[in-house]
Amino acid sequence: MQPGQEEPGGARASATRPGGKVVLLQVVGPGFFPKRCPVAALAHFASGGSGNGCRALPLTSDRAFTVTAASGPSAPPYVMIPCDNRVIGGHLYYALGRKYADAVRLASDCLPLIVPTGGASEFLPYLDLVDGILLTGSPANVHPSHFGQEVLDPALPLDEERDSVTLPLVHLAVARGMPLLAICRGLQEVNVAMGGTLHQAIHEVPGKRDHRESSSSDLEEQYGPAHEVDINPDSHLEQIVGARRITVNSLHGQGIDALAPGLIAEAVAPDHIIEAVRVAAHPGFSLGVQWHPEWKVLENPVSLRIFRAFGEACSAYRLARSRADQAPTLSRAA
Repeated sequence: MQPGQEEPGGARASATRPGGKVVLLQVVGPGFFPKRCPVAALAHFASGGSGNGCRALPLTSDRAFTVTAASGPSAPPYVMIPCDNRVIGGHLYYALGRKYADAVRLASDCLPLIVPTGGASEFLPYLDLVDGILLTGSPANVHPSHFGQEVLDPALPLDEERDSVTLPLVHLAVARGMPLLAICRGLQEVNVAMGGTLHQAIHEVPGKRDHRESSSSDLEEQYGPAHEVDINPDSHLEQIVGARRITVNSLHGQGIDALAPGLIAEAVAPDHIIEAVRVAAHPGFSLGVQWHPEWKVLENPVSLRIFRAFGEACSAYRLARSRADQAPTLSRAA
């Protein structure tokens, strides 16, 4: 192959070398991401390397794409987001609401790493790559067997595969001091993982309001203001949002019944349903909320403060991890 030619199926990508010079790379080999020159080589080339079938070419291809080769403590933190498991059109899918990934990107200034929930043995390696964990809301509930109950309503969806990942993940986040943000079902997962129980149908409990959204309403109304939440004084949540009372949306049928040992209630609804918690033993950021701050996060100052605080914690965790990796090791002479 002559210099400057492009093999069929080759790919080109621009990357920035030290000094800010943008060059165009060609990946030589069959297919868009050939084995002969993996995409990882682009970062190698951008930092001054060469070879592996990659070389600089004139910027002429309309198939060029930009690769950011940031690494080290200056790179954006990665946030692990475990997926749901759903059946769509008879096929099994890993599913994640885009609003969660977008909130991580746009409000936390982090990169979402969307992780399949196929069992504990498969998700553990991801933990060494990430700097925070987001447990999302979901149409499916935590299986009540995890808190010693039978299924109350068989018509409601469950996701036992997600349970198998998220419940142990809570303990690993605490053990590592990794920032943890849990939303709606995520808050319920934290409570169950730590030994608490749930109301499977809050609206059937005497003295409790119906916290579910109206299925006949549009999304704007469903995610609109629903009720106030009182934030405990001197709590971490008060420090984050700068208020003792806020108004939140409400889209959940289940909620915390018995608060798990080791959890601290940060906020409650007017009917005394716990709306926010943190893990007492967690050395850093750990927050679970029952409402949905990810919804139009950039338009809600309280929600934005929550996701920014989470992003700052992830950045601090990444920096500390990078420094630990770079720390010199002392060896004792034999």
